[in-house]
Amino acid sequence: MKGKLILVPTPIDECSPLESVAKEKIINACSLAHSLFAVEELKSGRRRWIRFGLPRETVAELILFNEHSAKNLTFSFIEELKRGKDIYLMSDGGLPAFMDPGRELVSMCHANDIQVTATPFCNSVVLALALSGIAHESFLFEGRLPIKIDDREKKMKELSTFQGTVVLLDTPYRLKKTLEDLAGLGRKIFVALDLNCSTQELVFGTVAQVMGKIKNFKREFILIIE
Repeated sequence: MKGKLILVPTPIDECSPLESVAKEKIINACSLAHSLFAVEELKSGRRRWIRFGLPRETVAELILFNEHSAKNLTFSFIEELKRGKDIYLMSDGGLPAFMDPGRELVSMCHANDIQVTATPFCNSVVLALALSGIAHESFLFEGRLPIKIDDREKKMKELSTFQGTVVLLDTPYRLKKTLEDLAGLGRKIFVALDLNCSTQELVFGTVAQVMGKIKNFKREFILIIE
């Protein structure tokens, strides 16, 4: 059974506490001894680890994962995940994989059918971008597509020629219709369903692949076009 990549957002102010769900998950993972823990900087990562009240005995095992080491570590992390190890990725304040070397690791996880998830984060759009693994150095937040047919068709034509990442956000009952409208784009998409909920589901692939995987379409969603 493959492991999971877990993104762990941390507070910008390192004196602030770690989010409670994240803290509980990491403490449990430390006790099971089948997980790896990666931080952006070892010195500050170890200091934060202790301040967050996480197990001191794990500090020496923290792995450095940043722009200098990511290229060499990404492939070995994928192999560890394939062998069943869970990997907790923490940035030096903020959300891992958002404008961060962790994005390529997330992308490779999707390519290898490895589950990616995250502990709770306050901004659903940013969280969806991080979980998608899709390049987002710049992106277009389109929000809701127009409801009127003519306006909607015009917008779809605009999106078909836009060379960049697009984020769509709409009401649950419009998800299926939105996917159907996107079928002709010929680009891969990522759909985050029920983010931060127990029913969370993340789906990546072509529109046809995504529609084939989703069983219940009437759910809160964020859709990202590659």
